[in-house]
Amino acid sequence: MLVPVGAGVAGAQAQTSASQNNVSVLPAVTVDQPGAAKKRNAATSSQNTRSSRAVAASRRRAAAVPAPSPAPRSQGATGATGVTTGYVATGSTAGTKTNTALIETPQSLSVVTQKELRDRNVQTLKDAVSYTPGVTTTAFGYDPRFDSFYIRGFDATYTGIYRDGLRQGGGNFAIPKIEPYGLDSVSILRGPASGLYGLGSPGGIVDVTTKRPPLTPFGEVQLQGGTYDRYQGSFDVGGPVPGSDQLYYRLTGLLREAKTWYPGNDDDRTYIAPALTWRPDADTSLTILSEYQKSRTAASIGNFRTPDGQLTNIYSNDPAFSAMDQKQYRIGYAFEHNVDDVWTVRQNFRFYQVDVDARYTQVDSIDSSSNLASRSAWRILDSFNTVTLDNQAEAKFMLGAIKNTALFGVDYGHSTYNDKIGYGPAPDLNLLTMNYGAQAIATPAFSIYNKQSTDEVGVYAQEQAKLGGFVLTLNGRQSWVSQTTTAGLDGVPSTQKATAFTGRAGLAYVFDSGIAPYISYATSFAPQVGVDASGSPFKPTTGEQKEIGIKYQMPQLPVLLTAAVFDITQDNVLRTDPGNMAFQAATGQVESKGVELEAKLALKQGFDLTAAYTHLNVVITQGNPDTTGNELSGIPRNSFAAFGKYTFQSGAPEGLGLGLGVRYIGTNFGNDQNTFQNAATTLFDAVIDYDLGKLDRRLLGASARLNATNLFDTHFQTCQSGYCYAGERRQVIGTLSYRW
Repeated sequence: MLVPVGAGVAGAQAQTSASQNNVSVLPAVTVDQPGAAKKRNAATSSQNTRSSRAVAASRRRAAAVPAPSPAPRSQGATGATGVTTGYVATGSTAGTKTNTALIETPQSLSVVTQKELRDRNVQTLKDAVSYTPGVTTTAFGYDPRFDSFYIRGFDATYTGIYRDGLRQGGGNFAIPKIEPYGLDSVSILRGPASGLYGLGSPGGIVDVTTKRPPLTPFGEVQLQGGTYDRYQGSFDVGGPVPGSDQLYYRLTGLLREAKTWYPGNDDDRTYIAPALTWRPDADTSLTILSEYQKSRTAASIGNFRTPDGQLTNIYSNDPAFSAMDQKQYRIGYAFEHNVDDVWTVRQNFRFYQVDVDARYTQVDSIDSSSNLASRSAWRILDSFNTVTLDNQAEAKFMLGAIKNTALFGVDYGHSTYNDKIGYGPAPDLNLLTMNYGAQAIATPAFSIYNKQSTDEVGVYAQEQAKLGGFVLTLNGRQSWVSQTTTAGLDGVPSTQKATAFTGRAGLAYVFDSGIAPYISYATSFAPQVGVDASGSPFKPTTGEQKEIGIKYQMPQLPVLLTAAVFDITQDNVLRTDPGNMAFQAATGQVESKGVELEAKLALKQGFDLTAAYTHLNVVITQGNPDTTGNELSGIPRNSFAAFGKYTFQSGAPEGLGLGLGVRYIGTNFGNDQNTFQNAATTLFDAVIDYDLGKLDRRLLGASARLNATNLFDTHFQTCQSGYCYAGERRQVIGTLSYRW
């Protein structure tokens, strides 16, 4: 007989902890966490067998919505869960697809909370994860076109970015852009995640959580201005729909017009994201999430490179023919229903479409005798759309003394990618006058056509068993992937299929003191398009990770410390076939070993700190003759990042906040042949803000903030695979906010 697991989360404690770092007396925006209603209902239905503390907590949470509304709940939400104080989150769904404490998750998992996102005023997803251990965001220098980064030495751009638990995907230039103002939190799961999520790199995933309708009315407006003619306005409003006790809404929007330090580069954006939640009763909820976003950046970011890959001061970009216009549309839903005290079912669905039109010039060669640069013009027209559906059934029950959480799921993903490329001549650039923008540049006709569709079906199961302090986590997934590729207008479609079983096994022991050592083993896979010299399809690339670590969540204090040691091996990596240099073979191997340390603290009211250290050694163990045994380029061996902020709580400076961040990027090789290195770089970020309500009560809810990234405007460049990129220059942004 299955005995329901009881609820024991104290809502009042969560509310108290969450408000410790709020400078203003305005109430925090409250969005119920995944499965909260199930805990409330379980407590209500089992009052005679639960502690009075759990029942009281349940009633306090239920009282958060004005009568006669049913108890609010968040359905199928992902991201930070449990108690969140300042920069410290104690739980997340990203590691298990269930509401799990971070110290019970047998794998490295970091959460960037809403407060940290706001304090650092992050402008891109790369900014959001730049203070996270194991993540390299500088390999490609400054590039606002894409959210490109590495996790533990493996690229995560196309298969490693998720939104609300569903993969985003992408193709060539058509990659969804994430607007940080529309996010509630960001979770970074390091190491293979295919046991739950399917195809992907062995480095890990980043799962962003969309802002959802709140339980209580609130609103916010912001005005920003900054360097390089940056002007931005945004708003975020939500709460119960007037006249209804079942509907809740949220509307988030942003409009930006900006330049950047790179000549001819715009950074414009229009963003609107409506969301609506319907709660017909305490056991059922449906949340609709949607988005329209329009962006413009430069399509080419870089300078002309010499034959050995080094940068010159000659920009490839020309304002006369330079723009990357992107439109993206997103609509989906998150449904959850509590069948009884044991079973909960969920269904998450999303349709995503991205359309990109990119135009740019490229410097092909330089004639020093005539002081002319020969150029070409390029146009790329890409379209990517994807449909994802994830069905889940979760059961919480007791078997004797063992507390069980079982998860069963079936998901499906379908994506279609269309790519058109045209190139042709462009007028020469006069190196003496640097006559950018002075000559008309014709749009080249399309000459390259590619299409690709991908289908993946996955069946997965997971068991989380707790006995005393032991927490055993086992999951497994069988995936079936089919990819069809067509090259050219009249090309013949070629279909490749791959199947794989992946999973994770982890064991943790949680001591009463909050210390939790763990050990885990996990695997991953990803199909590869193309054929070898014999005409056989490439084998899927596979990965496996062994990880041991320890986590410490200090009792009664918002402190979370983690340490991990890991060893990842990726097999079937594509490399040049030594028997036929015109082809590739899936016979390569890359190994990543490292140590990660992270601290999230809120030791004193008004003080927050995040700090991370990474030692990483990524080696090409089987590659081409000139790369085998070498380190993978662009990945620092050592990196350190820390950001802390203190807000005065009393006295004359009450309401004043001061913050400072430091990012150290260690030396790394600039090419896979390891013939030269990138120098170490240290960058500083800073913030100063003030709660204007402390100055005058009539300004309650108003605040001012000034953020600076690369505070001292350090000039640096980084090289990867022999190609070099300039690093981002200093950016200063001022913000005026009003919340009610």
